[in-house]
Amino acid sequence: MAKKSRSSSGLNVLFIGNSFTSRNDLPGLIARLAEARGKTMHHRLVFAGGAPLRAHWNAGKAGEAIRKGKYDYVVLQEQSTLPVKNAARMHENIRLFDAVIREAGSKMALYMTWARRQAPETQKAITHAYTQIGKELSATVVPVGNAWQRFLTKRDQPALHDKDDSHPTLAGTYLAACVFFAVLFKESPVGIEDDVVTLSRNGKLLMQKVAWQAVGQKRKAENKTKKTGRDY
Repeated sequence: MAKKSRSSSGLNVLFIGNSFTSRNDLPGLIARLAEARGKTMHHRLVFAGGAPLRAHWNAGKAGEAIRKGKYDYVVLQEQSTLPVKNAARMHENIRLFDAVIREAGSKMALYMTWARRQAPETQKAITHAYTQIGKELSATVVPVGNAWQRFLTKRDQPALHDKDDSHPTLAGTYLAACVFFAVLFKESPVGIEDDVVTLSRNGKLLMQKVAWQAVGQKRKAENKTKKTGRDY
């Protein structure tokens, strides 16, 4: 099917997920970062609390939105513990969306989430699960979990996890938004001057740098895989 025309005024992005996407309005935060850099991102969110992607597929609303929305990117966020508990099931869920996204002329983006505060060792499994299905489907992987891991190995403030040890604080969502900005707009978020969250200027700059480093590390790993033919 021929690719549908896209808006010339900016990116048009559909987000499908649960509270890890809706908390602190991640899509809106990305759009505000883009605006601060003179760019535009139109967005829509289809979400249900705690829902895996299969629930969205079965409900039908997400598929209908994909078919009708003329989106540049469709962002899929799986239930946060499924990549650890059952990566094969997660991969099946994501494959459900592949054909409809391609037929709509959109690009799939996978929102790699983070490990629970008390189980940081599970990030390796989360990263591997998203990387594998991303490679299989030629999807864009947004390495938010890797950025969180990079940040948390060196510091614990500002806190990224909320009191439940799972959901993001506003700072955690800000870091996620910086990673999304870097991936979707293909440029560094470092130096963006914004008033979107009540973090210090230095705190924001630190997160912007960590986000860009995480995206750069992902690209280096992908290039190394292409050169060697090995799967990392």
